[in-house]
Amino acid sequence: MLGVIEGFAIVMIIAVVGYVFAALRRNGDSDPKTALTSVIYYVTNPALMFILLAEAPVDEVLRTFAPAALLIAVACGALYAGLSFVFFRRSAADAAVGAMSSSYANAGNIGLPIALYAVGSSTPVVSVLVAQLLILAPAYIAVFSFTGRRRAAAASGPGALAAGRRSRARPLALLSAVVRPFANPVTLATLAGLAAALTGFRLPPVLWEPVSLLGHASVPLLLLTFGMSLHGQRPLGTPGVRTEVLVSSAVKLLAAPLLGYAVGRWIFGLEGLDLFGVVVMSALPTAQNVYLFSHQFGMKSVIARDVVFLTSFLSFPVILLAAVLLA
Repeated sequence: MLGVIEGFAIVMIIAVVGYVFAALRRNGDSDPKTALTSVIYYVTNPALMFILLAEAPVDEVLRTFAPAALLIAVACGALYAGLSFVFFRRSAADAAVGAMSSSYANAGNIGLPIALYAVGSSTPVVSVLVAQLLILAPAYIAVFSFTGRRRAAAASGPGALAAGRRSRARPLALLSAVVRPFANPVTLATLAGLAAALTGFRLPPVLWEPVSLLGHASVPLLLLTFGMSLHGQRPLGTPGVRTEVLVSSAVKLLAAPLLGYAVGRWIFGLEGLDLFGVVVMSALPTAQNVYLFSHQFGMKSVIARDVVFLTSFLSFPVILLAAVLLA
């Protein structure tokens, strides 16, 4: 249980530092969030994914835990998307942000200390990262990219929309649409780390150390950026998105751990600490990367921001309950 408490304490302290920084920033100063977001997306996040996966027990990850994590995430995203289309009548772009918010777990910072201290192994958290970064993230990035282009073309008028359709019909544009989700820096770094783990390749220390330093900068920068984004905002204070935020949070906090137990116990036959690890990883709050991705592609990032905020607080009692019942 100490790992659960420590993980949440780390997140809250650094996010508060970011919030205080934004509150004390003078009105004439430039907003650093956009620059920090780019640094995280293109530099520190890829470095973190590489160093985590390069040292992971790949056989155990790929055989059981990563497929379980993928199945749980797909079920949660599909559940939210179905509710969004049937009951809320939202656009595909808004549904995609809510679906990613309900299925993409904060494995990188909260999940890591919890896995190490409460479960005793990094395997559950690395498995979630593999499933998210190699399959879920490219899939959602493809949706964000497609819906973002559609929205931009529609805002430019019917002529631009028709031109966009003609452009997408070209083979080169089609190839770009297929390759782009897998060509983002985080996915490429994940693939490189996975290849290093499978082949036993190790970078020389003169290269490993700077990559490791950059990677370890990713989590605090993400949390600082998240804290800055909260300044001047009220959770559930943006009209028109409260329903999406509450439903996405409920799917992440309630449906995900229940699905985690069902998938781990009855599909993969897990017991003991292995089952506990799957359930706890499923109950993790929504990752700040969802806000990062939605902001980067011009989606309605306020949904992701509010879901991250709510689940970061409310997942604490859920994970503690899972620890009491299963540990």
